[in-house]
Amino acid sequence: MSQRISIIGGGPGGYTAAFEAARSGAEVTLVEAGFMGGTCLNWGCIPTKAFKASAEALETAQRLNEFGIAGDCNASADMSAIVARKDKITGTLRDGLYKTCSKLKINVISGKARVINAGLVRVKTGDDRMEELTGDRVILATGSENLNLPGLPVDHTKIINSHDALELDHVPESMLVVGGGVIGCELACIFRALGSKVTLVEGLERILPLPSLDADLSKLLQRELKKRGITCELCRTAVKAEEQSGGMSVTLGPSPFVEMLPKSAQGEKRVLADTILVAVGRVPNTEGLGLAEAGIDTDPRGWILTDERCRTSVPGIYAVGDVLGPDKVMLAHVAIMEGLVAARNCLDRDEVMRYDCIPAAVFTTPEVATVGLTEAQARELGHTVRTTRTPFRELGKAQAMGELAGVFKLIVDAGSDTLLGAHLCGAHVSDIIAEPTLALTLGAKGEDIARTIHAHPTLAEGLFEAGQSLASKYCK
Repeated sequence: MSQRISIIGGGPGGYTAAFEAARSGAEVTLVEAGFMGGTCLNWGCIPTKAFKASAEALETAQRLNEFGIAGDCNASADMSAIVARKDKITGTLRDGLYKTCSKLKINVISGKARVINAGLVRVKTGDDRMEELTGDRVILATGSENLNLPGLPVDHTKIINSHDALELDHVPESMLVVGGGVIGCELACIFRALGSKVTLVEGLERILPLPSLDADLSKLLQRELKKRGITCELCRTAVKAEEQSGGMSVTLGPSPFVEMLPKSAQGEKRVLADTILVAVGRVPNTEGLGLAEAGIDTDPRGWILTDERCRTSVPGIYAVGDVLGPDKVMLAHVAIMEGLVAARNCLDRDEVMRYDCIPAAVFTTPEVATVGLTEAQARELGHTVRTTRTPFRELGKAQAMGELAGVFKLIVDAGSDTLLGAHLCGAHVSDIIAEPTLALTLGAKGEDIARTIHAHPTLAEGLFEAGQSLASKYCK
C-alpha cells in the first residue's frame, strides 16, 4: 500500500512536496485555504516582478534619448493595465499548478485545515463541511503573513500593506514606506519608478540590515536610491500617523533599536505622504492549525521548530517554508528545496536540508544578490580573508546597456583560497548569483573562478574579473 500524505498549504513548499510525493507513488492530498501558489505567486515574488517589469519599461522609455532614439515620449503608468497584466500572469501560473495536480492525481481540497496527529487532519471546507483526512504523514506548509504595527493600523486605503500595494488603482503622489528590508526596498524602487515621491524609513543603521547581506552592498544601494530621488530615513521609526489635508502626517521618532543615534535621527520629525506602506516583517500563519494541541513545538515567536530533515517534534509530521521563520531562511526557493526534502523523508529516504549555500536576491534598482558568508561573518568565524571588488562600470556590456551602478565582491579564505561568499549589486545579478552559488556548493576556490572562461561581452564577466583580481597584488 502506498504512503498517504496530507499536505497543508499550497505555496512553493507545499505544492513542490505534493508533486514530488505524487511522482514517487504516494497518495497525496493537498489542502489550501486561499489561492494555490501561496504568498509567492499571488502577493509576493511573481506579482512584484510583474510590477518591476512595468516600472523598468517605463524607465527605459524615459531614457530613450540616451540610446539614440529620437522623438518625444510621454509614457506614464496606467495602473489598471499594470494590475491587469499582473493578474493575468499569476492566473496563468496558478492554473498551471492546478493542471499539474490533476495530472499527478493529487486530491486538492479548498478549506482550513487543523492537524490532529500524523494520521489525521480535519478540514473545514468553504461550505462549512468538516472533512477528515486519514493518512501516514503530514507536511505543514502554511507560510507567513504581514506583520501589523499597532501605531499604524492598516486601513487598506491610506495605510496599506504589500498586498494592497499590488492592487492600487493609481500611483500615489507621495508614499512613505515603513521598513527598509527586502519588501520595503523593492516596493520603494517600483513606486519611485512609476512616479511616486518616496521616503523610506528604517529603524536600523542601514537599509537591507540583514546579517546575510554584506554592508558594502547596503551602502552602494542607499547611494543609488538617493540618486533616484528616494529619501532614506535611517535609525528612525514611525510613531504615529494622522490624517491631514487629504493625506497623512507621520511622526518619525528616534529608533529604540540603535544605541548610538546619529544627530540626523535625534528628536522627532514629521513627514507628509498620500499613502503609507507598512512593510516591517512577517508572522507565522498558524492560527487554527492546532500546533499546541498536537504537541508540535514552536519557538517563542510561534515559528515551527524542525531539524535538518524538516521533522517537527512529532514523529510523522514535517514542516517547510516560511512557517519555519527567519532562522531557517524565509525564501521561496528555500521552501521548494525543503518541500523536496520533506517529501522524500516521508517516503523513508534520508535527505538533509543544507542551509549554508542559499542564494538570496533583492529586486531593487539596481538588484542585489548574495550567497555565503559576508566579510564580517567570515572574520567573526576566524577566517583570514581576502576580498576583491570589481565595479560594474568596468564591463563593456554594462557600458553598452547603460547600467553602470554595481559591484562584484568575492570573499575567500586567505590560506586555502576557498570561496566563502559572493555579494553582487547591479543589473541582472539575481541571475548571475547562480554561478557563485554552484561554486560555493562544490567547494570551489577563487582560482577556479579565475580559470573559468566566461562569454564576452556579458555581465557575468564581472565574476571572472573578480576571480582574476583575487590572485593579484591589488587584492587585500
